[in-house]
Amino acid sequence: MNEMILLGILVAVSIGLIVYSLMPGRDDERKQVLRRMSGQRRDGEQPLVTRTVAPPSAARQVLDKVAPYAIKPVMPKSDEEMSTLREKLAQAGFRHESACKYFLASKTITGIGLALVAVLISLARGADAQTVFSMAAFLGGLGFMFPNVWLWLARKQRAEKIKNGLPDSLDLLVVSVESGLALDAGLMRVGDEMAHVHPELSEELQIATLETQMGVPRSEALEHMARRSGVEEMRSLVAVISQAEKFGTSVAKALRTQADTLRTKRRLAAEERAQKTTVKLMLPLVLFIFPSIFVVLVGPAGLRIAETLGRGGPLSK
Repeated sequence: MNEMILLGILVAVSIGLIVYSLMPGRDDERKQVLRRMSGQRRDGEQPLVTRTVAPPSAARQVLDKVAPYAIKPVMPKSDEEMSTLREKLAQAGFRHESACKYFLASKTITGIGLALVAVLISLARGADAQTVFSMAAFLGGLGFMFPNVWLWLARKQRAEKIKNGLPDSLDLLVVSVESGLALDAGLMRVGDEMAHVHPELSEELQIATLETQMGVPRSEALEHMARRSGVEEMRSLVAVISQAEKFGTSVAKALRTQADTLRTKRRLAAEERAQKTTVKLMLPLVLFIFPSIFVVLVGPAGLRIAETLGRGGPLSK
């Protein structure tokens, strides 16, 4: 029985390590794509035509062979669903062409892996067939839904980082535009300057700038940026810039007003979180802090009272 439990744990750990090793590296792929689109190369890097491509890892080769079969049960039924999935992955920072394939394959792999672990543990504990089937279905469903939860958390985290970097970036963009730079040049400058402070927002600005340089209209490139980011404040900023250009008003004044609005929203959100801290502290205080204080303060007195009453008090008879 102990051997079966140990085998199930080892299988679960192995599946987790395999899935983690197959996750695409967002930072490396992002830097590589931006470097290629801008025509830059790292120090000592050979030109693209003479560069030898490193062979993929063994795990990646195995996944490439298994993925076509693993994605069949979870393959989106329409192009619209596939486009929605690509957009969600892009909002999480994964823009590689094989990101959808790996994500869909991970749902099947984690579901089947956790179901097998549940079967092994249930059999090791001597459970009946109904319990084994129930545990396998439950853990298999959790494994199937885990990639969706992970994707939601990744999108939320990245959107929060972009939202926090917008006010500072807008201030720098206002200074750049008021100093005489065009809006496209200002976006490029802000993207370069914010690369180390807010890399997620810098990436979106650089991609929008590169799209504009390739001939995409500025309004369309900004709309693409707002859609990729998935942040409501970014959509508002794009709408303000489009309206300012359409009606011929000052873009710098519109950007300054938008920056003040975003900074006010950020301050109010911080104050709101600070006000919620008191309420959130009630549960740990009641469950953990107050019982400990009660035991420390009242415990010795209670023991002394019990000892006194046990010796000669009314409870001694």
